[in-house]
Amino acid sequence: MSSLTFAQQFGIKAGMNVSSLSSEEGLENQKSKIGFNAGLFMNAPIAANFSIQPELIYTQYGDKYNANVLGNNYSFTRNLDYIALPVMFQYNATPSFYLEAGPEFGLLVSAKNKLTNQDTNNVIDESRNYKDDLNSFNFGLGLGAGYYFTPNIGLTARYVAGFTDIAKDRPTGSSVKNNAFQVGLAYKF
Repeated sequence: MSSLTFAQQFGIKAGMNVSSLSSEEGLENQKSKIGFNAGLFMNAPIAANFSIQPELIYTQYGDKYNANVLGNNYSFTRNLDYIALPVMFQYNATPSFYLEAGPEFGLLVSAKNKLTNQDTNNVIDESRNYKDDLNSFNFGLGLGAGYYFTPNIGLTARYVAGFTDIAKDRPTGSSVKNNAFQVGLAYKF
């Protein structure tokens, strides 16, 4: 057990998010939004083939949708930025490949909208930060896998399904939740 204690490794990771919000009523043209994630992690073995990996990351969620108004095409983007703490439990199938699952706890740091005229590529409006109108806490579940090409450099992939409604006050029976597919690179020191 003492050898497992000293085997912990620290690292950094960064990658791309393809995020969306669970379908909101009346938004037929809802699409995914590209964002990024970056942060730190610690990987600690807890058994021969199992480890725990807590992370502290900055991650961008949100969505995008398009509309045609009076012959003009518009794009509306919701940008929801979080500081997240995923705690992944990993099964190391081989020394290089792992599967993971675990909870993700997030704190909303910014919420801004952007309206763009697609025909002229002009930004019409970038809203104020309206994070006080939304739930500041986000809870989700992550499922993923990773592969280390070398002992230090690896490729990661994870899907995060949100369980918390992003809005503070919403009529009963409806909710809008964060969802994201993440891919990226990890580097262990």
